[in-house]
Formats: sequence, C-alpha cells, structure tokens
Amino acid sequence: MASTIISSSPVTNSDRSKRRKKKKSAAAAAAAQQFKQAEGSSSHARWRTESQQQIYSSKLIQALSQVQLNPSSPSAPCRGRAVREAADRALAVSARGRSRWSRAILTSRIKLKFRKQQRRRGGGGGISRARKPRVSVLRLRGKSLPAVQRKVRLLGRLVPGCKKEPLPVILEEATDYIAALEMQVRAMTALADLLSGSNQASAGSSG
Repeated sequence: MASTIISSSPVTNSDRSKRRKKKKSAAAAAAAQQFKQAEGSSSHARWRTESQQQIYSSKLIQALSQVQLNPSSPSAPCRGRAVREAADRALAVSARGRSRWSRAILTSRIKLKFRKQQRRRGGGGGISRARKPRVSVLRLRGKSLPAVQRKVRLLGRLVPGCKKEPLPVILEEATDYIAALEMQVRAMTALADLLSGSNQASAGSSG
C-alpha cells in the first residue's frame, strides 16, 4: 500500500504575528464596545438623578434670565419659542457635548447667529430671486421605502444631529435624548410650581 504524503505549508512567524494582531484587535474592539455600552447606560441613568436635575435647573434659570422678551409684543408663539430655545440650549450645555444631539443643538445656535450677522452686514439691499417650488427627490423616494425605514428616517429627523446616522446610532441617541427631555419636563414643572407658589404668596401678603 503506497503511503500518501500530504504536503502542508509550514507556519511561519509572520503568520503567528498576524493571528496575534487579529486576536488583539478583536479583543480591543469588544472592550471598546462594552465600554461604550456601559458609558451609554450610565449617561441615560444620570438624567434621572436629583443632582443632575438641580444642575440643569440652575442652567435653565441662567438661560431664561438672558432671554430678551418684548412685553409689548402680542406674539405669544415668539415668546414661547424663545423660552423653548433657551431650555434646549441649557439642556445641551448640561450634556457637556457628550452626545450628538447636544452638539447639534449648540452648533445650530452658532449657525443661526452667523446667519443673522451675515444678514445685518448685507443690509438687505440685494435683489432676492424668487425660488421655484421643486419636488424633493428624497421625499419621492421616501414614499417608496418600507414602513420600518420610514420610521427610522422619521426618528432620525426628530433627534437633533441624527438625520443621516445609521439605526444603532439613532437608537442610542434617542434613548439618551428622551431621558434628557423627561428630566427637562420635571425641572420646568418644578420651576413653574415654585414661581406660581411665590406669586400666590406675594399676592396674599399684598392683599
């Protein structure tokens, strides 16, 4: 019986080093993913703490004190918009730029200021051309998308800074953003109750 000789390529040191590098990179990626998940869960939980609510309340009062409201203006939506922008800006500052939605809120405020400065410098002397109404190609494509993709796209538009992000990023940012909004509602409700109580006390003492 003839013996068959199976030729096998010898394992070189370069192959071993490549395998070690792959194992190290895989372990590092897994550790980074675990750290990111732990950091995300801790960031969601910190919005439910009393200390974080107090920090946001102080920043909210400071932001509202800088809002310039015109008492002679009968436009209630303008005043409400100014208060809402101040509350969202204080929320983004409280997040310290650790999330995409907080950075998007802060950068949108900077872009708005820059546009206002450009308009003031321009003086409005130029002739503005009327824009022709056009149908968005993305809107036409969105109608033909499946229901799940349409919902994901809608969620990405609702969360600041997540319009073009993939689904895992949108879900992570939406979870943190919802927790921050819940804390914002609690802080603003407590502040409104405090102000209404002080107004009633002052009205009772004056009467």
